Amino acid sequence: MKKVISLVLLLVMVALTACGGSGTASSQQASSSASSEPASQSAAESAPAAESDYEYVKNKGSMLIGYTVYEPMNYTDENGVFTGFDTELAQAVCEELGVTPEFVEINWDTKEIELNAKSIDCIWNGLTITDERKETMSITNPYVKNAQVIVMKADAEYTDPSSLIGKTVCAEAGSAGEKTIEENESLSQAQYISKEVQTACLMEVAAGTADAAVLDLTLANAMIGEGTDYSNLAIRDRLAVEDYGVAFRKGSDLCDKVNDIFAKLKADGTMTALADKYGLDLA
Repeated sequence: MKKVISLVLLLVMVALTACGGSGTASSQQASSSASSEPASQSAAESAPAAESDYEYVKNKGSMLIGYTVYEPMNYTDENGVFTGFDTELAQAVCEELGVTPEFVEINWDTKEIELNAKSIDCIWNGLTITDERKETMSITNPYVKNAQVIVMKADAEYTDPSSLIGKTVCAEAGSAGEKTIEENESLSQAQYISKEVQTACLMEVAAGTADAAVLDLTLANAMIGEGTDYSNLAIRDRLAVEDYGVAFRKGSDLCDKVNDIFAKLKADGTMTALADKYGLDLA
């Protein structure tokens, strides 16, 4: 009988021990789960916010400005000084931002790739504002007016774009000039030559290897006619009026900062003085 009672007591103790152990493990698991959740939430809350474009530029102390050689916007003058309307305007804007301007010569065909890769912080080089570009980049308010013009030898026969059907027409790859050729009913029927820069188009026309070039009015005014290296070339037609803007990465707050500075520089006469100096019309 005692053996039976002892056996019963032993079984009861084992059962109680098992229940107690299970309860302890469960409590530890619940405690661990409860403590880990606030820790996870705390880590998420303490994670630093993504750095904005403006903060990125301010923190590194410089703005990388993507450009191509394009007189009168960005070019080297006869004294070996890098200058131009966009060059001087960018310098003035960077002074307001409190950063150093660093000019980086780029391939115009890959400008957006370089912008998004942060090889440059903006494209500041007589960039034509288009709806297509606004879909992929943040672009400032217009600051300079421009047009696409047909440049030919001064003594070449020309009536209107239909005069160039079947002839050779040149433009910079990826430029507004190229788009103008593609969209013009007559110019699209010409033999098209693509060049890396607009100045190369002028060389083609001057050499007689192209009948005409379609390029920016601002560049044509600065580089052809009496007193230039292309005195035998002339503007024969104006096709498309457009505006220039500065492009930043999509959603960039730096674009808004530059717009504010543009407004200030227009109001104090800085931009007007630069436009007069380089023979441009402000937007």
